[in-house]
Amino acid sequence: MKPWLAAAFAAFLLACASPLHAQPLRIGVLTDINGMVSDISGQGSVVAARLAVEDFGPTVLNRPIEVIVGDHQNKPDLGASIARQWFDRDGVQMVIDLPNSSVALAVERVAGDRKRIFISSTGLAADITGKACIPTGFQWATDTYALAHGIANAVVKAGGKTWFFLTADYAFGKNLAADGADAVRQAGGTVVGRAGDRAGERRGRHDQFYQAGA
Repeated sequence: MKPWLAAAFAAFLLACASPLHAQPLRIGVLTDINGMVSDISGQGSVVAARLAVEDFGPTVLNRPIEVIVGDHQNKPDLGASIARQWFDRDGVQMVIDLPNSSVALAVERVAGDRKRIFISSTGLAADITGKACIPTGFQWATDTYALAHGIANAVVKAGGKTWFFLTADYAFGKNLAADGADAVRQAGGTVVGRAGDRAGERRGRHDQFYQAGA
């Protein structure tokens, strides 16, 4: 069993104390089935969830456990719509997996509004447990803060003190670049610019202006 699935079940039990013993307890695996991150999640995550149910047993508190699957197609609006339907109509108590940070952040808002459990095991933006954190949300993975600080500290100490960021223009890339720039400065390095996302480019120009002493 994957470690994050074991933790998911532990969290899931907190939501299971219900008198509706005849109703199934549904776990929604919201993933990318055929897209750009399907190789690290997708059908593998679905199989892992179903194997975890087998290992755990078919019921919890006398209620059958069901795993249902959704394909968010790397579209935040679609992911949020699926989660909303699952929570409001289909009785899903917990949504898991969530590759693609922008989708994870959109679904997290829905889960927070419905007070349902949200576990992101493949969305890595630090905002998931930072400014977007919810009381019922978990990030069972590394995040952009850990990635950025580990790399930046080592590179700056090795002499790589001047940095320019080429950034992917979506949630993961923006979080990684922002956390990376902070890590570089904290380690004693200098960020001379940033390109790729518009907000980052504006901040990068401000950094250059500031560093020039203007």
